Amino acid sequence: MPDVRALAAAYGVRVELADLGDWGPADLVAEYDADGPVIRVNLRALPHGSSCDVRDAIDRAVAHEIYHHREAIGEFPHITERGAREAAADAFAEELVRSGGAFAGGLPRPAAVPRHGSSLT
Repeated sequence: MPDVRALAAAYGVRVELADLGDWGPADLVAEYDADGPVIRVNLRALPHGSSCDVRDAIDRAVAHEIYHHREAIGEFPHITERGAREAAADAFAEELVRSGGAFAGGLPRPAAVPRHGSSLT
């Protein structure tokens, strides 16, 4: 997996582990706060098990939230419908993880997210 925390740092985004308590839905894994900018990974959502499992969960959550940061800074167009936006963030995170950091032509853009100048169909 690529070093997603280094990628977040390159974007100027802090990554924090925090107990998000009852904030948001019960299954909240992480949240992006553009005012930081900061990604907060919910300690309550981390798996119990090996350190590798925990690191993988953190990295996947950070990768997902990097999508939202890139959306906030205009690198990706804003998708109005929440379900579609979250699906696009999941697809981005999966591509980031699957590619292992070897991106020809830059960071991945999932098929569901058009390049600048394109429109969603």
